[in-house]
Amino acid sequence: MSGAPSEFAGHNRISTQALTSTAQAVAADVFGVPAQQIKASWSDDRGLLALRLSLPIGVPSLTRAAREPSLISGIGGSIWDRTHAAKALILQRVAHLSGSRLSRVDIRITGIKLIEGGRTR
Repeated sequence: MSGAPSEFAGHNRISTQALTSTAQAVAADVFGVPAQQIKASWSDDRGLLALRLSLPIGVPSLTRAAREPSLISGIGGSIWDRTHAAKALILQRVAHLSGSRLSRVDIRITGIKLIEGGRTR
């Protein structure tokens, strides 16, 4: 429309709980663990948001990993490799979904969930 304002009056605010739920859902999808088992918290990092996640990670049993050596590379590598790779992916997805500007994602692995047939239990 000609003459329409380029911006709308008012403001939008996304609650901390909404951001937290979004981060938990994204991390659950990336790591394959239930969102309820993921703790997320936020802090200010020079005007940007820093996301801190604590969660268990899915791993195959040692017996299964010994029987199927290619299994570790098939699930994305070691716990360290998977966690490192997840940081950028989680940052990008949370920023895209929420419209927030994140500076970093810190991940703390708090335990493991055994994977059976590609799923955690």
